[in-house]
Amino acid sequence: MKKIDYLVIGHITRDVTQAGNLVGGTVAYGGRVAHALGCNTAVLTSCQPEYEGLQELTGLTVKLLPSANTSTFENIYGENGRIQMLYTVASSLGVDDLPSAWPQPTVLHLGPLTNEVDPAIMHRYPESIIGLTPQGWLRHWTEDGRVYAREWPEAERYLPLADVVILSEEDLLNDEMLIRYRQHAKLLIMTENAQGCTVFYGEEVRQVAAPSVTQVEPTGAGDIFAAAFLTQYARNGRNPWQAAEFANFIAAQSVTKLGLDAKIELIQQVTQENFSIT
Repeated sequence: MKKIDYLVIGHITRDVTQAGNLVGGTVAYGGRVAHALGCNTAVLTSCQPEYEGLQELTGLTVKLLPSANTSTFENIYGENGRIQMLYTVASSLGVDDLPSAWPQPTVLHLGPLTNEVDPAIMHRYPESIIGLTPQGWLRHWTEDGRVYAREWPEAERYLPLADVVILSEEDLLNDEMLIRYRQHAKLLIMTENAQGCTVFYGEEVRQVAAPSVTQVEPTGAGDIFAAAFLTQYARNGRNPWQAAEFANFIAAQSVTKLGLDAKIELIQQVTQENFSIT
């Protein structure tokens, strides 16, 4: 197989919305964005083989682990924030599920959603830029499917192995959790929705503002930010400040459109108009 620029691992999902079922998951949003930004992109995921959402990964190299279920979420937005429900879960993803023929990627992005990704996969690709969006390791759910934030028991073991860790405010139980994760992560980014993000790099902390836009649909913005950041970080000599500005811009554009295809089309357009991507 030819060179892999971007390998993203996690569940593709079925997202229940008022407009009907939509495709979701870091592999879908992040994978499509990396591809739109010119990366040869590969995906390791699990779902029902007949899941129609797999069509959204056309153009990407996909290894599918067949499962009896497709991970299915519902996000319910209200005045007090988001209530998240998880109804079904696909199969777990481990080192042995990676094709032996796949070469070491430039960027390895682990994007768990249901605690499905074995973080030991990081050991498989020691020369890659390793990015974590650990939200799926930072949540648990009750018998009725209600999702809550939790501590990640293996955080101290695996955070130091990553080059970039990207969290959202919703992932954290408290401020003390952020302090501890900063101590273990080489480079930590906390996304803050319309406010942009805060970059923690060594002893330096910078708040990087996002452009002001009219929000239509925020779904997938965090995954889009992560893919844009990691792609640009790999290309610009690992400059976190410039990568954060780029990712803020791309994520802000994405929330002005409804649906993955429309978001990707706009991202390709604004990238061509504003940046030189090679």
